[in-house]
Amino acid sequence: RATSNHKVKETVALELSYVNSNLQLLKEELEELNSSVDVYQNDSESISVPMIPLGLKETKELDLLVPLKDLISEHYGEEGILFEKEIKEFMELRQAMRTPSRNEAGLELLMEYYNQLYFLDSRFFPPTKSLGVFFHWYDSLTGVPSHQRALAFEKGSVLFNIGALHTQIGARQDRASLPGLNQAIDAFQKAAGAFNYLKENFSNAPSLDMSAASLNMLVRLMVAQVQECVFEKMTLLRAQHDFLARLQLAQEAARVEDVYSLVHQTMTQAHVKDYVPFSWTTMVHVKSEHFKALSHYFAAIALCDCPVASDAELPEHEKAFIQFHVTMPEGPSLRVLLQDPEERRKLGKAHLKKAIMKHEEAMRIHGLCKILRKMDILQEVLSFAHKRSLSKYSEIDHEEDFFETGDAPDIHPKTHQKPEIKSPNFSQVKVTDLFHRLGPLSVFSAKNKWYPARRVHLMRGENGFGFTLRGDSPVLIAGVIPGGCAAQRFPSVLLLGRRCRAEARHHICCPGFTLLSTPLPKQADKKAAAMSSGSGMLKSNKENSRKSLMNSKSASTLLVWSKKSKRSKKSTYGIPFTAVGDNEAMY
Repeated sequence: RATSNHKVKETVALELSYVNSNLQLLKEELEELNSSVDVYQNDSESISVPMIPLGLKETKELDLLVPLKDLISEHYGEEGILFEKEIKEFMELRQAMRTPSRNEAGLELLMEYYNQLYFLDSRFFPPTKSLGVFFHWYDSLTGVPSHQRALAFEKGSVLFNIGALHTQIGARQDRASLPGLNQAIDAFQKAAGAFNYLKENFSNAPSLDMSAASLNMLVRLMVAQVQECVFEKMTLLRAQHDFLARLQLAQEAARVEDVYSLVHQTMTQAHVKDYVPFSWTTMVHVKSEHFKALSHYFAAIALCDCPVASDAELPEHEKAFIQFHVTMPEGPSLRVLLQDPEERRKLGKAHLKKAIMKHEEAMRIHGLCKILRKMDILQEVLSFAHKRSLSKYSEIDHEEDFFETGDAPDIHPKTHQKPEIKSPNFSQVKVTDLFHRLGPLSVFSAKNKWYPARRVHLMRGENGFGFTLRGDSPVLIAGVIPGGCAAQRFPSVLLLGRRCRAEARHHICCPGFTLLSTPLPKQADKKAAAMSSGSGMLKSNKENSRKSLMNSKSASTLLVWSKKSKRSKKSTYGIPFTAVGDNEAMY
């Protein structure tokens, strides 16, 4: 566009095509790395179909020291330097969260950081003001960077990594044993729950891996992998030569094929097709064909290898077989079919023929993907299943068979353990608010505003000040005694000490306060017993190194008790009490 010279245009076009080809090669290499499946598989010598795990999203380092110190000074009226320890502790937690270990300890670390984000959000992210920091995260599959100011993006990315880490833990389990299968099932169910929670509670994510379409695909993929583990669990638990057990295995395999077919349809939709790695789509398609072949293989085994039912077992076998096929097979009646070995062999042969066809289709699809061709274990599983079906077909095939083998009907999918989508249990990892020294979160949060701090002068009466205190750093006014000095002198407002802020309508939190008191005058004026001066502050005996400034736009945030709260003199303002507790002090 910048020139009309034809030769220059051709040269630029050639250079751009070269750059584009290099970018395409780089993209394919990156996709191969990020969608790697075999790196997360278990090291067991047993042969099992590989699972699809997810890589973790990566993020940049984040320096929150200055922004948080500034907000603490501006919003909370404290010196930000006094909270450097807490800020650095939070930043160290975030740094550790970037590279969690691939085990339960790594999950706890991610969950701990996620829970701390709740406190960070409440403390430092006002609804009308930005903190001024960007959260940078990279797409888990493409590596494309994204950034947002919203803390929700940080939360969503951490939650995504919780789900991704569950997939890696599930893929690493030794599924040749029952404990390993149970752990894999639990891990994939929790992964599905994390992605589903993310889909339902976070929206407008800037990265494709957290879009609604991608998360929906991931939830279905995890459910399918749970269903696959359930099938493998059935093969370990069921008797080898039981007719009903073989039928159940065939139906379980058909169920696995059914859910993987749904995942494949989801992966080939418009919004997901160009994003999901080709190796994933191919593997899901391979598994769909593979488990359909297995369903027909186990149906043939049930018919050909299991003994004919006795008269006592026949009703139960008939009931199970009626619900076994999607459509009833052509030929003799059900009773004759189950009791005649030759009819059973014919139908079994038809099932084996279909199983062999599906095995070959799975192997053909597998050969189309360069990445999957490198996975020896998957090739070995497909080849073993194919040879097993061929061997069984040769075993039951007779030379004198002049009939044409019919087409076996499809098998009705059925499972005996429905996958469960387990939502994250955030309360499982207990955390303490790192910034608890700012005061109770219900009071000292980013959404609350206060009056500027002011100095008040309360004269002590014969029975003290007339209120009770509770706690230490911060101190909470537990209640105001009706008829006492505080209630008489301050009918509308009671504000004591430095940095006092309202926790609720009748509670005032006073961290590190000092009371100014004077002897009771001989002739006290009952109408005017309080004096306030400017916006100064009292220094604390405990925390005399800390300063406090509070800003507010209106007086509506100050506690007003006289206009809206006309209570009986028998009750107390604030927390009701009958006596001073062990952790309370009366003044």
